[in-house]
Amino acid sequence: MTDGNPYARGCAWTHADGFVPIREAKMSLLDAGFSRSDVTYDVVAVWNGQFFRLQEHLDRFERSMDRLHMNLRVDRDEIEGILHECVRRSGLREAYVDMIATRGWPGRGGRDPWTFKNQFYAYAIPYLWIVEPDDQEVGSHLVIARDTVRIPEASVDPTVKNFHWGDLTRGAFEAHDRGGTVAVLPDLDGNLTEGPGFNVFLVIEGELHTPDSGVLQGLTRRTILELAEEHGLGTHVAPVPVGEAARAEEAFITSTAGGVMPVTMIDGRTLGDGQPGPITLRLRQAYWDAHDNSRWTTPINYDVT
Repeated sequence: MTDGNPYARGCAWTHADGFVPIREAKMSLLDAGFSRSDVTYDVVAVWNGQFFRLQEHLDRFERSMDRLHMNLRVDRDEIEGILHECVRRSGLREAYVDMIATRGWPGRGGRDPWTFKNQFYAYAIPYLWIVEPDDQEVGSHLVIARDTVRIPEASVDPTVKNFHWGDLTRGAFEAHDRGGTVAVLPDLDGNLTEGPGFNVFLVIEGELHTPDSGVLQGLTRRTILELAEEHGLGTHVAPVPVGEAARAEEAFITSTAGGVMPVTMIDGRTLGDGQPGPITLRLRQAYWDAHDNSRWTTPINYDVT
């Protein structure tokens, strides 16, 4: 408890318990979201007391549930209200806010997924960074995995945000073992895809290149593509062969958990002068400036009782 607020470290909501402090939130061991990773989720950021692109995150969450044949007992308006209330109760001005739909559990002895009662969970905790702000000033060492490929789209749809992270986690360990800080996985055709929780961009001849397939269509990724167009920067959303990384002058990764995070080394090769590049820094600044733009933000009323 901080300053008398039991939700100060985070607030969660579950069907069973309603709003509870984050440490008291529970999930049934019988929930297929836990036992089978049969789950989808979405994460929206709160910055300066405002949600960033909340409606787009809700749109994607609904699409993901539809593709997984999930139906919740709460509708979109109720979900939005729960997210607001989780943040309001926590008092957090910068928060990482998660909405989760799980397959849930079946009737006694059942195994057919269409008979399961789907469950909704939500929580707000202090904002998370894939790369801490101080480390961003130095830039990350991105490693392209050699021993691990991304799960094919035909097996797991990457546009549905999911917890099928076996390949991503294996790639992260490979990056760690090779002296890197973050990893990106290739696909079976030798094209770049994504890393654990982030999209990747290369800057080649002053233009942005980011993979078109095998990736989550991240909202931060979309924001950067839109901002790049506004800034007159060329963009290419297309297959990016692994070999193209050798031509990159700059690189960065994007995620709701951290925004635009500079990369200054790829597979041991220093990019440019070894400092975050000018295009990367320009887009990073534009991204954070956008968090005060009313077209993309939804204020939170912390005074509601």
